[in-house]
Amino acid sequence: MELECYPMTARPPDLVPGRQSRNWMDAFISRHPYRCLPLNMANTTGWEILCPFGFSAEWNGGPRQEDIVITPDRPQHDLAHFVTSHFSRGVLTMHPQYLFRTPPGWGMMCSGSPNHVKDGIQPLVGLIETDWLPFPFTMNWIFTRPGRITFEKGEPFCFINLIEHKKVEQFQPIIRTLESNPVMKGQFEAWNRARTDFNQRLAGGDPDAAKEAWQRYYFKGEVPEDLGTAPATHSNKRRLKSPRVG
Repeated sequence: MELECYPMTARPPDLVPGRQSRNWMDAFISRHPYRCLPLNMANTTGWEILCPFGFSAEWNGGPRQEDIVITPDRPQHDLAHFVTSHFSRGVLTMHPQYLFRTPPGWGMMCSGSPNHVKDGIQPLVGLIETDWLPFPFTMNWIFTRPGRITFEKGEPFCFINLIEHKKVEQFQPIIRTLESNPVMKGQFEAWNRARTDFNQRLAGGDPDAAKEAWQRYYFKGEVPEDLGTAPATHSNKRRLKSPRVG
């Protein structure tokens, strides 16, 4: 399968596989957040589009386009081709500068990079039907309050992911009691016992529990013996391909 990426400029922003690291995750003691596999997988399930240069944007809280002032770190003759105040009312518009084409039935989710936190501004999320759309889309961020924000050179400003979005409509959510699924109920209770025992031993200063530090059943694709066997499809690392010239 191919994700076709057509540059709209001679020097489009870099497009790279999603990176695992986050500054706020690095700041924790022993980098504890990286032990959360769902965070790691979300960070790397998609591709990042990176800022070609650094800039600041300041919003005075007004409703007009000119109420956002954009200042590049260095003079940029094509500044407005990348970032602009287009929609007004505190919305900052950035241009990925690619036209994407996906296989039939596949669309593209456009958002900020998962778990990449920015104070004062929030990425807006869009779903684009890139299996037929013949023109590029924009990436938009909205200020959460008046103030000044910055994007660094090489910082992700857009995160793209692929989804068979029409198939989502086939799902019917069903609310059931856990007792209606004895196997799942037994697995949950076995996990709960193991988790409770581990936390009690850790709080009590058990050296084995302290050495283990955290239970890695999900990360390693393992489960306590009486839960059964985890599926072979379990993943604990995403390996997306980098773009190549075709």
